[in-house]
Amino acid sequence: MPVKVSVIVPVYNPGIYIEDCISSLQRQSLPPDEFEVIFVDDGSTDETPARLDALAAEDPRMKVIHQENSGWSGKPRNVGIEASRGEFVMFVDNDDYLGDEALERMYDYGVANGADVVVGKMAGKNRGVPVELFRRNHPRATVENAPLIDSLTPHKMVRRAFLDRIGLRFPEGRRRLEDHVFIAEAYLRAENVSVLSDYVCYYHIRRDDGSNAGFERFDPVGYFKNLREALDVVEQYTEPGPVRDRLFRRWLRVEMVERLRARRLLNLPDDYRRELFGEIHEVVVERFGPGVATGLQPTQQVIAALTAADRYDDVVAFAEWEAGVAPTAAPGDIEWRDGSLRIGFTAEYLSDGEPMLFPADSEAAPLTDVPKDVTEAVRWVASETAARFGQATADLLLRERTSAAQYFQPVEFTRETVPVGDGEEVRLVLRGTATVDPAVLPRDGAWDALVRVKSGGWTKECRLGPAPLEDRPTPHAGVVGDRPVLPYWTTPHGNLSLELGARGKRLGLGRVQLGDVSVSDERFRVLLPVHVPGDSEVRLRFVSSRRILETPGTLSPGADRPGSLLTAVLPEDLSDDVWRVAVCLNPGADQARFAGLPFALRAGGGSVLVTPVPGPGVALRLARRARRVLGAARRKVNSRIRTGGR
Repeated sequence: MPVKVSVIVPVYNPGIYIEDCISSLQRQSLPPDEFEVIFVDDGSTDETPARLDALAAEDPRMKVIHQENSGWSGKPRNVGIEASRGEFVMFVDNDDYLGDEALERMYDYGVANGADVVVGKMAGKNRGVPVELFRRNHPRATVENAPLIDSLTPHKMVRRAFLDRIGLRFPEGRRRLEDHVFIAEAYLRAENVSVLSDYVCYYHIRRDDGSNAGFERFDPVGYFKNLREALDVVEQYTEPGPVRDRLFRRWLRVEMVERLRARRLLNLPDDYRRELFGEIHEVVVERFGPGVATGLQPTQQVIAALTAADRYDDVVAFAEWEAGVAPTAAPGDIEWRDGSLRIGFTAEYLSDGEPMLFPADSEAAPLTDVPKDVTEAVRWVASETAARFGQATADLLLRERTSAAQYFQPVEFTRETVPVGDGEEVRLVLRGTATVDPAVLPRDGAWDALVRVKSGGWTKECRLGPAPLEDRPTPHAGVVGDRPVLPYWTTPHGNLSLELGARGKRLGLGRVQLGDVSVSDERFRVLLPVHVPGDSEVRLRFVSSRRILETPGTLSPGADRPGSLLTAVLPEDLSDDVWRVAVCLNPGADQARFAGLPFALRAGGGSVLVTPVPGPGVALRLARRARRVLGAARRKVNSRIRTGGR
């Protein structure tokens, strides 16, 4: 069969970090004869060349090309393109990895939509990745109808015939931002770009040793020289006007303004940040007209204006003020409703740990003049933020703890101005309710709740919490789509998280009281602190000193009390004995597990009584006591040996 996808991996001294990349490529769901992997070793000096040669010898999908070091990733990727046989090429860095179904899903999505470029959802492990771009699928995306320009890394799937038709290749040599030049032109010349957002295709990893090429401190002169080449591409393929200004705004915002903000600037040595500021100032003055900065958010406009005016000291002072700005999000009511978890929250920005205050009466006013000092700049930002409060948003995202994959949850929110003191100042508070459907989350594990607050030029995330211990709601676990789901508060920080596939004591079944259990007419009933959207099949296990019996049961929504009613017919052969009881809430799962309930059934004389769980028997208590005595004696002997018998 023809090769559908050629995966191109430039390689230089990745060490052990290439193993996750290799494993993910070997796990791909695309049939083995429909894709190939081309590792282009760019003169590695570690053990990687031998590792790749051995891999290629045992796996026919894997190919290796060795070459002298070229200094950067552009030439290895171009060499890989020339050697590829696939309908599409997919670019992967040697220290990143793919989702198991990435190639299959991206290829099918690209073919279905006639795409020249396919952008797959990304997750960043200890590094940032675009978020807004992956809010939903975009089968036909452009730089005008989607925030494509937010994603300029090379980790895309591109139609090979498209690259050959327009003659597009990566700039070569030791340089920065070669991917910006390549991807910007691909976006602007493609007949269609498709964005796949409902599956995490690419995991972008920051190494534990921090040695990713993109995290090395760069030479500002060379960096911004290369950045100008990306701007040249935009000028070549767009007309002057709003579209070009919006594209240029991406580089002004991400590569310039964001580097001059808060801790990101303050953590740099003074001599380096002065050099960085000087180069940014030159690009801003040289390449950007007034329409570029005008579209920025208030805080960003201030930094751009101060930079264009060559006011380094004021940029630093503004960064010192901004370093104290952070969002906070407090949980409200948390309850199950029809199989979904409804999470209430409030969110706002703090300044130096206190609620940020804004003028009560504010009207939008353009920044026509450069602020004369930082005090005036902060005052304008506060007034403009309040005037634009109608544009503020709050989102709740769930982030899977091991992979860092993030998913937006549906949110309804209102904006509220809260008067302070004599009413001349207000707090800007967002009140939201998110609806979480656990059935659509892709995998079991721990999921952390984050709130993303967008207002006044700040777009920041924070954990949902902490809630004061006495005010924390304690929602029940739930069973949704044959999957136990446990909302809980982390220890010690008190932030909200969900555990999907939860089991054992964490489910909270130990809170069942004897009064919640009844046995009559050979039927067993117990009220469990668990939510179900409808009748759900469970399985019960009865364990005595001699036998284990199992029987099916049904978990139904509670009629007049929180929780769910578990009902089952008792096994016919429930002989005279004491029976411990356990329940499996997801009997259809691959790894069904039983959780013990805090009571027992005592059968005898034709009746069944509910009793507390019996303690350990006499023999077991004696055995435990003997182990303690022997352990103490052994420790005493060992102590004498160490001290020479003294």
